[in-house]
Amino acid sequence: MSTHPRDGQTGPVRVTRPNAQFQQWQALLTNRTKRHREGAFLVQGVRPITLAEEHDWQVRTVLYDADRRLSDWARALVGRHEAVGLSADLLAELAGKDAEVVAVVATRDEQLPPDVPDLFAVCLDRPSSPGNLGSVVRSADAFGAHGVVVAGHAADPYDPQAVRASTGSLFSLPVVRSERPDDVLDAIGDRVTVLGSDETGDLDLHAADLTGPVLLVVGNETRGMSAAWRERCDHVLRIPIRGSASSLNAANAATVLLYEAARQRHLS
Repeated sequence: MSTHPRDGQTGPVRVTRPNAQFQQWQALLTNRTKRHREGAFLVQGVRPITLAEEHDWQVRTVLYDADRRLSDWARALVGRHEAVGLSADLLAELAGKDAEVVAVVATRDEQLPPDVPDLFAVCLDRPSSPGNLGSVVRSADAFGAHGVVVAGHAADPYDPQAVRASTGSLFSLPVVRSERPDDVLDAIGDRVTVLGSDETGDLDLHAADLTGPVLLVVGNETRGMSAAWRERCDHVLRIPIRGSASSLNAANAATVLLYEAARQRHLS
């Protein structure tokens, strides 16, 4: 049930009712197991889809609104890939009101870049919030990190909230999933300094040297770093704060750490 729109029109074949194929696409929104089984997830928005293409992620299918005239950008996208026209109501179920396209993109098995002498990466230890995860990916990209590690039982980087919060940065740098700290440390080698973060840390952030190879570790939103990660840290950093708040949330803390590392390494 695939078609490409003609100039100013849509093709004669389109999906207007929630058939089995539509239900599979719908499951990619809510079912993590099905995302990983299918090896695919949904992406919407001009910038995220454009970055996915620029970084050679496989766009399997473009779902477009068959009830409207598409923008030039959307028409060009549909012309480059297998495309399926959906009724406006069905597309809205996948992407919300006023969306004109959604891309079905294949997942990747990512790794941190090998043999980087000045490795700069951040590890999220069991993050539970997809939105926080996506926000950290965006910050890591903005401040020049080489990658993000998602450790332990954690939110899914391909969850729609994470994809949306990353604003396309998910496609610009590696987001690596790993179950155990030792797997991460074996991959990066013993030359990398591992620095955790916690309000009870032993070293203020501004006193830390972040100019060399470094892995910054940020703990779970509620429970903080696991004992396994804490034991493997060379230091645990403390972000000085004022006011009545006892700590920052995980995404904010990670962004502060990433900014300070970037300031020391590149921005100053």
